[in-house]
Amino acid sequence: MASVGATVRWPAEAIWEAVVPGLPGFTVEIVPEIDSTNTELMRRARAGRLEPVLLVAERQTAGRGRLGRQWFSGQEISREAQAAAPGRPKQGMAPSGSSAAHAVASVGATSSLTFSLGLPLSPRDWSGLSLAVGVSIVQSLHPDLRLKWPNDVWWHDRKLAGILIETASLGELRYAVVGVGINIKEREASGLSTAPAWLGELLPGIDAPQALLRVAAPLVQALQAFERHGFSPFQSRFNARDALGGLTVTLSDGTSGAALGVDGAGALQVQTAQGLKKITSSEVSVRPLSPPPYEHL
Repeated sequence: MASVGATVRWPAEAIWEAVVPGLPGFTVEIVPEIDSTNTELMRRARAGRLEPVLLVAERQTAGRGRLGRQWFSGQEISREAQAAAPGRPKQGMAPSGSSAAHAVASVGATSSLTFSLGLPLSPRDWSGLSLAVGVSIVQSLHPDLRLKWPNDVWWHDRKLAGILIETASLGELRYAVVGVGINIKEREASGLSTAPAWLGELLPGIDAPQALLRVAAPLVQALQAFERHGFSPFQSRFNARDALGGLTVTLSDGTSGAALGVDGAGALQVQTAQGLKKITSSEVSVRPLSPPPYEHL
């Protein structure tokens, strides 16, 4: 585990080398601080910059989650320690077609991993994209992680990671920005009804760069597979990790019923007293009435 005075090296080159053969023009950027990685890539897209890029921020000052909620990210070290670090680059990028050392970007270990992956996508159907992203993330991290529809990663009944997807259109092109935030270490839980989970509970000693190396290249591959085949190939894998499957859930409109997994388009199926209801809008809040029996998951 890194400490103050130590250098955290982000595996930018390793990720670039793994991704660029299948995604020409791909780059990796590491920044020490930004308002929001999603916001930055959306700004670029609206300005006509639609190149594929992985943007990683050690700290977000205005990170966003679903429904406009704030995503907190930070570091375990002070700004003074950061400023004192010699040779600290403002950005680390793996160069196209040449060798580069790992991007050096931080002193001390980050307590969360926040990044956005932007690339042009043209699937026939966009339904279920956030679910496919979730499947990729949990498969890369740990077999015991579960997915809460539509875009949260759970460890037991606590949120460990979140996904935020936005798109921008420029003519006939559509650019997808996939934002991911993963708690790496224990977080302050004040103001939250349930304390968040963190990846170190499952993988002791893991840090943000190691987690990024696990998830980045498989996520690009998952997005390319989604573009070719849609959500259907991900359906069974999502349902195998479904944190709500078989539980009685309550929707934001007060309707209750048994969650029966997702269909081939990623819609959540809930068996209510009025019949089977398919939930397709991420604006609908879904909550289990009681924690799931994890020993049976």
